[in-house]
Amino acid sequence: MLSVVITAQEDGVQFGDFNVAASVAEGIELLAIIIIAAAVVAAGIGAVLERTRTDWQTSFRTFKMYMARGLMMGLDLLIAADIIKTVTLDPTLENVLVLAILVIVRTFLSWSLVVETEGRWPWQPEVAASPGN
Repeated sequence: MLSVVITAQEDGVQFGDFNVAASVAEGIELLAIIIIAAAVVAAGIGAVLERTRTDWQTSFRTFKMYMARGLMMGLDLLIAADIIKTVTLDPTLENVLVLAILVIVRTFLSWSLVVETEGRWPWQPEVAASPGN
């Protein structure tokens, strides 16, 4: 059972010792790193295999697709870990503002990855392939 101890200190109120939250956040960050690293390896292997069957342009598109998917998943996990750390471990105004900036930057990066891989903004509907194509 997780108990919360509230203590008053010179620099404000501190809410107990959240070792579990810190461990969960670190675990999520580690998972994000593993996913991003695996995406780099999968993208390289996928591109090489695609190159044996098609041209360089198709191979490069395959590389970008694998990389973008891994990066998007990794970025989402990193945002989740940052939220856990900020909300539970050190909820100061400065840390919340830093988190907001990180979320904005990572959101724009995710959007640019969607535009790069799918050719549309994330809020635009996907274009279905016509039956004749």
